[in-house]
Amino acid sequence: MKVLGIVGSLRQRSYNLMALRAAQRLTPPGMKITIADLSEIPLFNQDDRTHGDDPSAVELLKSQVREADAVLFACPEYNYSIPGVLKNSLDWLSLPPDAPFDGKPVAIMGASAGSLGTSRAQYHLRQVLLFMNTFTVNKPEVFIGSAHAKFDEAGELIDAPTEEFIAGLLLSLQALAKRLG
Repeated sequence: MKVLGIVGSLRQRSYNLMALRAAQRLTPPGMKITIADLSEIPLFNQDDRTHGDDPSAVELLKSQVREADAVLFACPEYNYSIPGVLKNSLDWLSLPPDAPFDGKPVAIMGASAGSLGTSRAQYHLRQVLLFMNTFTVNKPEVFIGSAHAKFDEAGELIDAPTEEFIAGLLLSLQALAKRLG
């Protein structure tokens, strides 16, 4: 099962990138997670689509989503909501024709230094994904609060309960993808 991981942050030391790398290590048998790069996605402008062509970075991300059996988001929380880089990327990918998220199984997790662990951003992301007609894993919800205490200096996840939540989310995503497949 091919899973595309999408991190909603461009920071090199992002807790969400660390969480997605932990997910790569915790995958169940038969699952592989590849991480997408959002750094080259331009700001969305409908005028850029006048000839029907998307920028090459957008086309690459669209093809990665299409080729994946499922998508796993690691979503930070900026000002109680979805980071701009993630929302911008989703705006590009929500457009017809051939919107790649249509009917795609997805899961969400998120990490932050705060105690709520991106819960508000994840609920906003769920609203966007509903519009995009995805099938989103409902449980377990993975809100990694106090992330600075759950990852070591090397960026490795060192919190066993968080590992269990992530592993459970991956199993739920795998089960959802099998049901839909």
